[in-house]
Amino acid sequence: MAICPLCNALKEVNKNCPNCQNQLEDSGKVSDYLDPYGHYNDEETVKMGDGYPNTAKDQICPHLLVCNECGYDQVLFIQEE
Repeated sequence: MAICPLCNALKEVNKNCPNCQNQLEDSGKVSDYLDPYGHYNDEETVKMGDGYPNTAKDQICPHLLVCNECGYDQVLFIQEE
């Protein structure tokens, strides 16, 4: 079973905002914003409804990165290990 290294605090994102060059903050999995109780479901169930067709098959975890300075945000797909 693969796990996300960001969700499990094994790695950190080091990515800068393309607008203002400040450090982007990892705001967690995108699926946590879609359903307030989604984190109680198992990962395979969550991935079926996260809006990204290949997250389960490709074993990737979409994370929301946000710039606290200018408000820029982006989704970064993290390869599970």
